[in-house]
This record gives sequence, C-alpha cells and structure tokens, in this order.
Amino acid sequence: MLEDYRSAFEMAPIGLVISRHRTIVECNQRVCEIFQTTRDALMGQSFLTLYPTVDEFERLGLRIPPIMNATGLYSDSRIMKRANGQFFWCHVSGRSFDRDKPHDAGIWSFEDISEQRPITEHQLTAREREVAARVLEGKSAKVIGKELGISHRTVEIHRSRLMQKFGASSTADLIQKMLSV
Repeated sequence: MLEDYRSAFEMAPIGLVISRHRTIVECNQRVCEIFQTTRDALMGQSFLTLYPTVDEFERLGLRIPPIMNATGLYSDSRIMKRANGQFFWCHVSGRSFDRDKPHDAGIWSFEDISEQRPITEHQLTAREREVAARVLEGKSAKVIGKELGISHRTVEIHRSRLMQKFGASSTADLIQKMLSV
C-alpha cells in the first residue's frame, strides 16, 4: 500500500513538497520541473531558495501562521524563482500537519501558472507583486490591506504605482494589462 501512495505522490500533475520548518524534506519530480532543478538540489534546502527575495520569504513566513492556525490551510498566487533565476507566477497551497504549529510540518502544492500570468518587464517591488497578485484576484484594497497587514490607503498607493507602471487608467484596465503582458 505504501508503494501506491509513493506512486501517487510522484505522478501527481502538480508539484508536491513535504516540509519541516520551511525546509524541503521530500518533493516529487513535478516540483523539479517547475523550478528547473534536481531533487538532490532541493532536498534539505530552505523554501527561501524558491523566493525572489529574502524579504518576501520572511514576510510570507509571518503571514502564513495566523491563517493556518484558523483554517489549517493556506493558498495564494505569487511570483517564485526558478533555479536559473527566472521569475514566474506560481499558485501555492499548503496544509499543516498541526494547525497550531504551521511551520513544523506540512504538505505544499505548486502549480506553474505563468502561461495565464506572464511576468512583465515592469520593475515591481516585492510589495507591488503582492498587491498585484491580489488585485488580479479581484480583491478590494481593504481586503488586501487586511491580508498583508497594511492599511487600505497603503494598498491604494501601491495600486496607483502599478497603474502608472502599466499605463492603466482604472483597476479594470490594470487587470487587463497585467493579464495581457
């Protein structure tokens, strides 16, 4: 029976990782394909290696526990980094084995969504990327602010900067331009 579970893990159409303290302890081949690396290169590595910046890794590390404590689950779309340094959009979902200690151990899925959301040449800050991801999900400034732990006014400033960078005249125009690049 254990072989059946191992086969399902390896053959899953999405990337799967088992983690302990934000360190990769097991992964399937699809994760290696998504991040363009090998299993040996990922095993024992911190999730930090998959993030564009240390700041984004740390900020997300602080945001996950309250959500997992409440629900046991976490999910978002974010920009990640392949082994060759290339940034791409990735949908990440996770479940902790113990919701009271979400970083102790968990299982995470990774899905490359870069075909639906290509990376633009626009230079975006880490916070702008976080706001952009949530704007694309249709979330309001108040909801985004609550999720990111910042004021809705700060979210509006970031959205305004995004609109300038993309040459958008409205939020709907911004979403269209971010999806079309």
